[in-house]
Amino acid sequence: MTVTLSMYLIVLPLVFLASAVDAVAGGGGLISLPAYTLAGLDYDFASGNNKFSSMFGTLMATIRYLRSGKLLIVPALIAAAAALPGSWLGTRTAMALGNRIMQIFMLFAVPVVGVLVLLERKKKEETRPVTKKQYPLCAAIGLAVGFYDGFFGPGAGTILIILFTHFLGMDLVTASATAKPVNLASNIASVITRIAAGNVLFALAIPATICSALGGWLGARLALTKGARFIRKVMIAVLILLTIKLALEILG
Repeated sequence: MTVTLSMYLIVLPLVFLASAVDAVAGGGGLISLPAYTLAGLDYDFASGNNKFSSMFGTLMATIRYLRSGKLLIVPALIAAAAALPGSWLGTRTAMALGNRIMQIFMLFAVPVVGVLVLLERKKKEETRPVTKKQYPLCAAIGLAVGFYDGFFGPGAGTILIILFTHFLGMDLVTASATAKPVNLASNIASVITRIAAGNVLFALAIPATICSALGGWLGARLALTKGARFIRKVMIAVLILLTIKLALEILG
């Protein structure tokens, strides 16, 4: 496939925006995945290129959060380790079956998630310590969201943040930070699988990677400086847009 100027003009700015949004509250794939399809790539190539570029944006966000001290390393590593096989299995399943079943599921699940975010408004912005008894729960969350991320993708970071806040007692900033290494692990597993299948167009993916890295760095900075209220607003916006996107795809 030949990469054209119009492909760059469509993909690069949208990937930058997607990575910035993803670093704050997850859901960047809602912007970047359609950008690749809009540029003329079929679903397999769009997914492969999207995973490749978003991986580096997530890496930059992870580094930024790690330096801030907000990232809970042990829970993140446990969840990330479990996300690796989960993402591989999800990617293989998507390649074999497609994503329509998950789209239908998410059409109903995303509004529920949005309600949970709204109900979280009065929660104190404090993080409870994650105990050793909760480590299996960290692994379960990583495995489940890793599978979803490999199978479908958009909204995986947002789901991680919500699960971390509700089940592990993290505040939104800490949850957003701790979600990044988990998302990074699932991206790596999915990218390796997609590269092996020949689904990455490097002439487009590499420039997009640079834009993604810059966007991830900016988004993490915004999340750290603006705080939990800003993250919650972005999360709600992402969930609304994701619901609309899924509904349009299913009706179409």
